[in-house]
Amino acid sequence: MATKTVCNYIKDKDYIVYESTVYPGVTEDICIKIIEKKTGLKPFNNFNKNLKKGFYYGYSPERINPGDEKHNLKNIIKVTSGGTRSSARYIDNLYKKICLAGTFRAESVKIAEGAKAIENTQRDINIALVNEFTQIFSKMNINIHDVLKAANTKWNFLNFKPGLVGGHCIGIDPYYLAFKAKQVGYNSKLILAGRKLNDEMHFFVIEKLFKKLKKNFKKRKYKILLAGLSFKENINDFRNSRSVKLAEILNKKGHVLDVFDNNVSSKEFKREHNLNFIRRPKKSYYDAVLITVAHKKFRLLNKNFFISLLKDKQKGVIFDMKNI
Repeated sequence: MATKTVCNYIKDKDYIVYESTVYPGVTEDICIKIIEKKTGLKPFNNFNKNLKKGFYYGYSPERINPGDEKHNLKNIIKVTSGGTRSSARYIDNLYKKICLAGTFRAESVKIAEGAKAIENTQRDINIALVNEFTQIFSKMNINIHDVLKAANTKWNFLNFKPGLVGGHCIGIDPYYLAFKAKQVGYNSKLILAGRKLNDEMHFFVIEKLFKKLKKNFKKRKYKILLAGLSFKENINDFRNSRSVKLAEILNKKGHVLDVFDNNVSSKEFKREHNLNFIRRPKKSYYDAVLITVAHKKFRLLNKNFFISLLKDKQKGVIFDMKNI
């Protein structure tokens, strides 16, 4: 859709640079061919260097991390690429003007696409590994956060945390690479295994929550507050949020469920989801408080605030998934 829209404006000698995460080949094998068909212009590439009329193209993957105030466009290294050496240089020089940390010019568009695909896939697999550790240690009654704190004293330990992996990047991008791998005759093992584990992590959370609730109370239905609806901390974006998926399952089971996230617009959320979004949690009301996202605003609230939300201060359950 975006490519078709851009086709209405592309003129001779124009540049078009893609930033969306894709598998290697999408820019040149799909998008550029659409432009060629819609505009009648040929792309300048290493096979069509001497065209008199055409358009230039490149790919520079987006690296901005939503909610991350430290890594912004000025201080991250930007990977760039182009269809020809001259267009690659031009695009690289353009990004150097705004990316003060510098750029890395990839040898080809496909290499740049591949770099982005594995950045997100690697992160997904690392989180999946920690999520698996979480489930293993849970069966031993060992707190995963205590284990991670000890392990993190080793200089080369990768400090990933357990959590619900959603959103429109890490929760989706690994599938692109697995799809392309299958096209070229390789069936992914690790990538899809990590995806499956992360996609099902909310079931583990539900199982743990109700095991504790059933131990403490003799009820069939519970009053639950779920705190955290965005797909990651400190943002307002709840697209493909596994926290929302978790909430929908609890809601379908017939429990009295309130959902709360002061980072998220209640108007936008209610337009898309039929859940009881509240602006302020009720005091002395809930059997359980489930914290799924580590917002700074949540971290500023002390433990006593969450305890005050429980009806029974002794038996009530606080499930702090992110160890805030």
